[in-house]
Amino acid sequence: MASLHLLATLLLILGYGRSLIAHIIDEASHQTTHYSSNNMIIPNHTYRPSFHFLPSKNWMNGPMRYKGMYHLFYQHNPKAAVWNTAIEWGHSISKDLVNWFPLQPALTPNQPYDIKGCWSGSITILPNQKPFILYTGIDHNNHQTQNLAMPKNLSDPLLREWVKLPNNPLMKPTLGNKINVTSFRDPTTAWLGHDGFWRVIVGSQENEKGIAILYKSKDFLHWIKAKHPLDSAKKSGMWECPDFYPVSTKGKIGIETSVDGPQVRHVLKVSLYDTSHDYYLIGTYDTTKDVFVPDEKGFDKDELYLVQRYDYGKFYASKTFYDDAKKRRVLWGWVNESSVQQDDENKAWSGIQAIPRSVWLDESGKQLIQWPIAEIEKLRGHHVKLHSKVLKPGTLLQVSGVTAAQADVEISFKVSKLKNVQELNSSWKLDPQIVCSQKAKGGFGLLVLASKDMQEYTSVFFMIFKTNKKYVVVMCSDQSRSSLNHKNDLTTYGAFVNVDPAHEELSLRILIDQSVVESFGGKGKACITSRVYPTLAINDKAHLHAFNNGTLHVKIIRLSAWSMKKAKVN
Repeated sequence: MASLHLLATLLLILGYGRSLIAHIIDEASHQTTHYSSNNMIIPNHTYRPSFHFLPSKNWMNGPMRYKGMYHLFYQHNPKAAVWNTAIEWGHSISKDLVNWFPLQPALTPNQPYDIKGCWSGSITILPNQKPFILYTGIDHNNHQTQNLAMPKNLSDPLLREWVKLPNNPLMKPTLGNKINVTSFRDPTTAWLGHDGFWRVIVGSQENEKGIAILYKSKDFLHWIKAKHPLDSAKKSGMWECPDFYPVSTKGKIGIETSVDGPQVRHVLKVSLYDTSHDYYLIGTYDTTKDVFVPDEKGFDKDELYLVQRYDYGKFYASKTFYDDAKKRRVLWGWVNESSVQQDDENKAWSGIQAIPRSVWLDESGKQLIQWPIAEIEKLRGHHVKLHSKVLKPGTLLQVSGVTAAQADVEISFKVSKLKNVQELNSSWKLDPQIVCSQKAKGGFGLLVLASKDMQEYTSVFFMIFKTNKKYVVVMCSDQSRSSLNHKNDLTTYGAFVNVDPAHEELSLRILIDQSVVESFGGKGKACITSRVYPTLAINDKAHLHAFNNGTLHVKIIRLSAWSMKKAKVN
């Protein structure tokens, strides 16, 4: 089930010595798949990312701060590189959100209420500095319930052992509360109201109606279902992995989950099971009525094209947390594979975490900005740069001197003579993915993971259109030529970028990591994550190019590219 995909990122900053991190095992990165004499699969690491988080093997899908160490909890199948009912909570720690050391699982299915899986959830730190895990358990009847776990020993700086409370489950479907027994999962981080009651929402559905069920508690142990949900939408299907948090109207600073006030807006994010995408709304939290009032229309499926997404590629079951060490809100998201299941089994691993992103409210107040956390820049190595280069129509410019299969690239463009750009075709119905799939003329950007003969490449680029005397910018990530293995998902993704090309540069940052391409357009106003598996453009056979396929001259204002070092991950 898609709910299991939640990589429930729960960050604790837990204090511990740096020597522990130094012992993280460095995974081999360039093995090929083969079978040993006893038919045991040797993992294929050709496409294994080098600086994205993933377990050492097999399949994967809450975050907090405590004494100086980050802790990541995630959905993990210890038995195979695909999903099954053995789902547990994996647990890894980090000093910097980049290098990770594995610990023993935090939660395993061993009680009647979670015997078929410890599914997604969140961590909340109470005022007495006690962290609690709220998570979804699946019982013998496949009923979904919400359960509580706490550290066995708070004096253990790693919080390695967790115990489940004897009065679990704390929230469960009953005849009286009319909750769908198989659609009741993924509790959020709790927030404390002005009345002293804790609040948490759980994703659910009634027929086609998606719901964020609200629960309240005075002591965090006894929970009562509120009379009304925090929000709902009639035609949206199951709301998985909901997230609800405040954002400041005054700059990039993040704020703790329970904060409210006149300079605070709220974000409601849901992962829609029917589309496998994450959508978010910005609005007002009415603390009197305990309801969320969005600025724009909600998650109704007939108008989803109007609702904003964190990421317009592969990015699902996301989770934010407040990092009080650096006063920021950090977003994690699960990035699944684009390969077929047999290939995943041959790799012996499946699913990764996107690079953690700082998230804040744009100065317009109408959208969120996302940007890779600054810590990832510590992996930057050899640097090449270019300034003031004009790309004439039809130009392909190779960027040499970096490891193109493992790189961080930033580029800014400026386009002149905008009056000559083409009109936006009304038949494209304001859907950027349709626009990008039409292969409209005028694209300029980067070709990444390109083979020498250009049989394979992934193209990330901008297009500019005119409509109603305004300019519209579309960012595309085209995977149609990314691999000669056509069993892979070769979808082309697209997103509108809220920038004015007449007065602003068009910026693009791309993190390339073997099989992952994370793209940030307009300084984080639009994000697209792709998974690609080239057969030719791998390791040192991959190349990087800037290009202009349009009819206008495009100027590269600046380009910086860094070879990326390998992180130590599990």
